[in-house]
Amino acid sequence: MLSSLNTHWHYLWLVAASFIAGVMNAMAGGGSFISFPAMLAIGIPPIQANATNTVALWPGQLTSVAALWKDLRRDLLPVVLAMSVLGGVSGAVVLLKTKQVTFMHLVPWLLLVASLLFGISGPVSRWLKARSSHAHGERPIPIVPLAIVLFPVCFYIGYFGAGAGFLIMTALALFGVEKMYELNALKVTAACVSNLSAVVTFIFSGAIVWHYCLVSMVFAGIGGYVGAQYARRMNAEVLRTIVVVTGVVIAGYFFWRNG
Repeated sequence: MLSSLNTHWHYLWLVAASFIAGVMNAMAGGGSFISFPAMLAIGIPPIQANATNTVALWPGQLTSVAALWKDLRRDLLPVVLAMSVLGGVSGAVVLLKTKQVTFMHLVPWLLLVASLLFGISGPVSRWLKARSSHAHGERPIPIVPLAIVLFPVCFYIGYFGAGAGFLIMTALALFGVEKMYELNALKVTAACVSNLSAVVTFIFSGAIVWHYCLVSMVFAGIGGYVGAQYARRMNAEVLRTIVVVTGVVIAGYFFWRNG
């Protein structure tokens, strides 16, 4: 009887967390700050929780790529795709080779760094938009240096991933991509392909807890649909602040728990 109650509680908690994560991702991002700790809370080992969370939230990224496909710069697509695959697979492989206890001690640091990255994404986005509005023609992009910079970012996405989107946009902007819609399309594509590469690696390694993954995937999708209906009505800075505070609080909890 007690075991049955625990199982039902696990599913109810995961449904709620996944729905909230989907809403957050649609409105501002940062859904992993909720769904990943929820998977840890119901007893999934840290590495499997991270892998399962990545798979559960990935379909939402695919729909974003489909919506932004026409805005992609085709000349940069090969290098972005190549680094996304190499980085995503490498990050996933290193994650799977990390000891559970080691990754658990990395979790609060990863959450804290992701929160801070998300926090500074606002000023960076404003800088990118201002830069885009003053763009005068396209500059040639140095492909090899761009690839060298993109690889560690995509590696991070395959390993953990939260908060990496603005790093991709910043790297592309620094190397000469100046139009905001092109930056956003390339960012979404790089994140989607990096995560897909990690997803495939996780699936073949057997790291996914499928009965929880499918539940999370469904309700994150529902949350994403609901969140999208209200995204334009919400103040972006307020949403970003909520996400950052949530991430920092959860990181603080894991620092306390590990201590």
